[in-house]
This record gives sequence, C-alpha cells and structure tokens, in this order.
Amino acid sequence: MHGFGVHTSMWTMNWDRAGAEKAISASVKYGMDFIEIALLNAPAVDAAHTRALLEKHNLSAVCSLGLPEPAWASVRPDAAIEHLEVAIDKTAEMGALALSGVIFGGIGERTGVPPTEKEYDNIAHVLTVAAKHAKTRGIELGIEAVNRYENHLINTGAQAVWMLEKVGADNIFVHLDTYHMNIEEKGAANGILAAREHLKYIHLSESDRGTPGTGNCPWDEIYATLAAIGFKGGLAMESFINMPPEVSYGLSVWRPVAKDEAEVMGNGLPFLRNKARQYGLIRPNG
Repeated sequence: MHGFGVHTSMWTMNWDRAGAEKAISASVKYGMDFIEIALLNAPAVDAAHTRALLEKHNLSAVCSLGLPEPAWASVRPDAAIEHLEVAIDKTAEMGALALSGVIFGGIGERTGVPPTEKEYDNIAHVLTVAAKHAKTRGIELGIEAVNRYENHLINTGAQAVWMLEKVGADNIFVHLDTYHMNIEEKGAANGILAAREHLKYIHLSESDRGTPGTGNCPWDEIYATLAAIGFKGGLAMESFINMPPEVSYGLSVWRPVAKDEAEVMGNGLPFLRNKARQYGLIRPNG
C-alpha cells in the first residue's frame, strides 16, 4: 500500500474476468502503483485470474467492502465474521495486501439513534476474530471512517483509532477518506493528526465525489498534513462515475458527479499527483 492508486469503480463495480481485465489494463495505462478492488460479491471472484493479471503487470492491490445488511457486525456478529473471513480468503488468494473499507458495518446502516455500547462490543468482537484470521493469511485490515449519513458507528479518524485500540490487533490500520473528512472532521488536518501513526491508507475524493480539484476539499491542508506526519501509505483516488443502483443508494449518489473517465483521469488524476509531488509524498516522476 505505497504510492498512488485508484479505486477500480472508475471502470467497473462487477469484478468478473472482463471487469478485472478492463480495470487493470486501464490502471496500467495511467501508471498506477496499485488498485483498489471492491468485493461486492467475494465468492464469485476468480482469484487466480486476478492474481495472474496483477503479477503480469507488477501491480499491487487492496480490496474493500461494506458489510451487507444480513451481515451487519453491530447486530449480527456471527454473520459478519463469516462474511469477512470469506472476503479475507479471497483477498489473500488474489495476492492483495489488505481488506479495508466499512468492514465494521454497512454503507447505509443507521438506527436513528446514537450507537450503543452493545453495538460497539459486537463490532470489536467481529474485528478481533477477523484480524486473527487475516493474520493467518498475511492480510491487514483497514477501518474506514465514513460520514454520518452512510453509517452511524465510526465517522471520524479519532473514532477509528478508538476502535482499533479497543481491538488491539497489530494488523489493523486506519483508513481515511477526504470526502468523509470534509463532512465530519473539524478541519482535515485534525482528522489526519488524530489517526497519525495508525494511518496507512487514504481515499483522495472530492467534496462531491467527482473530479478532484473542482470542489471544496482543502487539498493543500490535506497534503501538507500527510507530509508532516511522514505518511508512507497508499494514496488512492476515488471518484464515482460507474455506480450500480444498489451502491448509489447506499452512497446517496443521485446524479452524475463527473462527466466521464476522460475528465476524471485527464484532469483530476494529474491534479492529485502534482499535489503529491509538490509535498514530497511521491517521487518527482511518480
């Protein structure tokens, strides 16, 4: 999880053989160091095929997910453990480095009231068991703090650190996202500083999830703070233009937030890369 990457939703949310070939080929064309693969249906993924493609192109990968409602960790911990263990196994079989995202709950999970101690205890139990299994497969787990409209459980970098420390496993890290931070943190710098030594992965996503550099995210503050803490993890651009209805519903994406791939990859990607070079987060020619 080093260097510059991209969420493969830019090209597909269906990680079948055709989707994998399309996304990996495009990622190589744009010179990415790694890709992020959404495991919406882990059992259906042809892991050997993906692994062969990644190795052929010398490309690293991270997998991500949000738990489906039947496996929400806060209320159905046994089902969550089963779901995560399948995803962890598939992540390892693909040769990916980590499984991250909303591994503690669902995208769109809200009860209408503040989280309870029981919910958090269930999540901690699930992550403890999942981390042990992940360790046997050489996989790290990432806790992504997301905004209050998508999940009521972990919304800030500080909350992600609290859960990480509650679990106490050494193969769990914090995953931040600039889109969510723009909503939840009292300044992007504070979110990054709260996660600090636990931060290994960050989504670089604009305030409307569209083309980076065209919204309200404080990019100089974000990059300067990452540089100040000596961030060495993965910088993953995440912009949405290919959302299936069930994902759009969870994310509350109701309209196109970017024109097309050419706009995002042609304008947004160079913007983010140039900022990363400016602040010394990637090599000058990276």
